[in-house]
Amino acid sequence: MSLVRPLSKSIAVLFTSLVFLSACSHSSSNLKAPLPNAQLSPGAVEKTVARVNDTEITATELKRAEKILAANKPGLQIPPFLQKEFEMQVLNQMIGSELLFQASQKLVIKDLDQQAEAKLAEIKKGFPDADGYAKGLLKVGLDEKMMLDSTRRDLAIAYLVSSKVANGIAVTEDEIRKFYEQNPANFHQEEQMRASHILIGVADKAGAEEKKAARDKAEKLHKELANGADFAKLARENSTCPSGSQGGDLGFFGKGKLDPQFEQAAFALEPGGLSGVVETHYGYHIIKLVERKHAEEIPLSKARTKIEEYLKAQKTNAAVEVFVGEARKSAKIDVLL
Repeated sequence: MSLVRPLSKSIAVLFTSLVFLSACSHSSSNLKAPLPNAQLSPGAVEKTVARVNDTEITATELKRAEKILAANKPGLQIPPFLQKEFEMQVLNQMIGSELLFQASQKLVIKDLDQQAEAKLAEIKKGFPDADGYAKGLLKVGLDEKMMLDSTRRDLAIAYLVSSKVANGIAVTEDEIRKFYEQNPANFHQEEQMRASHILIGVADKAGAEEKKAARDKAEKLHKELANGADFAKLARENSTCPSGSQGGDLGFFGKGKLDPQFEQAAFALEPGGLSGVVETHYGYHIIKLVERKHAEEIPLSKARTKIEEYLKAQKTNAAVEVFVGEARKSAKIDVLL
């Protein structure tokens, strides 16, 4: 159901902009560490880009926030002439996050430290192993202690939002039905396939011998699969696609999302079916169709929960904007960027 797209955007507005970026925030001294490989020279003084009441936001923290935002939005590219505007947008989000965090400090939040530990443990489970987790932190310029502190901040802000800012926000049945009726395209599910594949990749500039070797390897693997070999195992051991680590699983996709030759072969299969060796500009694929979802219209009864979540998130976003706007009026904020 295409309602997933606006839902994810709505959640991103509130929690990616204000909470996720608070991982770069700065209410305690242990969040002042500079980015890895970007140490300050001896005697250098960290530049302050903003002050929110008595809390400083440094240039390093702003850069870290930009890195986190970029990591959360793959493919994001900011042209040079928009860089300053982008920095100001990120800085304003950080200021909003800091105002929310400062307001949360006036509340008593039971077992916050234990909640942060539990949440961090949950986050770690999203990584394949400890090394992957460490590399993920390093990529955005955080360490374990900073991540724990930022998780604690996130939970404090979330508690403030749920208990004070958005407390009592509700969505009526009429609002749900109106949204459903006014957005029919969001509730049409195109035909989708879930497939796994093994890719024997070939470089763009590969010669005839390299291409033949890659195809021969793909043909060999195809024979093994035809004789009953485990597809996921061969994918993990041989596929050059990142999906190989998940046994080749590509998840669900509709028409027009992947390479035309790949899609044509995949959509011609029945669930459980195995393609021949399929050539694309990426190399040579062996495709296994896992599941097929036929096109359908999603009834209101199935869409109601997600519509309610989406509309409630919209109202919450609006309430947060009002709260931050009011907080700005009484706060002492100096922007020095």
